[in-house]
Amino acid sequence: MDILKAATDWAKAELFSTPFFILFGVAFMAASFGFWQLGKTDMARAYITPTLVAGGLLMIIGLGLFFTNKARVKQFETAYNKDVSAFVASEIERAESTLKEYTTIVFTAVPIIIAACAIVLLFANAPIWRASMITTIAMLVIILLVDGTAHARIDAYHKQLLSVEKELKN
Repeated sequence: MDILKAATDWAKAELFSTPFFILFGVAFMAASFGFWQLGKTDMARAYITPTLVAGGLLMIIGLGLFFTNKARVKQFETAYNKDVSAFVASEIERAESTLKEYTTIVFTAVPIIIAACAIVLLFANAPIWRASMITTIAMLVIILLVDGTAHARIDAYHKQLLSVEKELKN
């Protein structure tokens, strides 16, 4: 199995998925602009700031992940050519760390935050609170969708790394 190709394919797949954060960020910002220009009711005007903030956060996440993974693609070949077993070991460590982060943050904390926002939404009557909670839930659902596919990719990549590690030891 060519682990360099698997690593490069994984990073390129990440480069394909991270722009979805940027795309949704732009959509949230466009919605904010729309609420600012066309919002006539208190509820519509209350969405201006939360959607702008959510859009900015999604853009920051997307751009950060995009440039990190773009740099990583170039570093893979150098690290692989330097020492294959060290490359595999460092990638296994990074993949395991990332999988733990997904478990803790994306699949535990994010759903808890969504539930908390839903509870606040039940009791809040002020338009800004309702708009903020709805926008937060929408942003977190997008994060769950994109990171759910990223988790599946890194899990598959981790399994490939473990099989290569086993081959290297034999």
